[in-house]
Amino acid sequence: MLKGLFVILACQLVGEIVIRLTGWPLSAPVIGIVLLFALLLIQARRTGDAAVEQSETVKVADRLLSVLGLFFVPGGVGIIVYFDAIAPQLWPMVAALVGSTLITLLVTAAVFAWLSKRGRA
Repeated sequence: MLKGLFVILACQLVGEIVIRLTGWPLSAPVIGIVLLFALLLIQARRTGDAAVEQSETVKVADRLLSVLGLFFVPGGVGIIVYFDAIAPQLWPMVAALVGSTLITLLVTAAVFAWLSKRGRA
């Protein structure tokens, strides 16, 4: 388990280093997860897909995903504690949340449709 956790945290660290050195406008976890994905793809080519599914890194990631909901607790508590400060801006925040979600869904659907047509040609 420690080896798997080390690999995940090392990818996160490399992501932080890349962002600090390059100044790219991305978050370090995005770089880290892309690196982790690349490492898992390389491992899958060398050892086979079944071996990757049994690797410590995948087991640790599955364990972290099983408790992912706990990461939302601090945000929810913060909303409840500071609701009086948030209340005047509640409707603009809800509109922004719903609007950005709809835009994301529409763009995702458009990209999927475009890629689907492009793949058939």
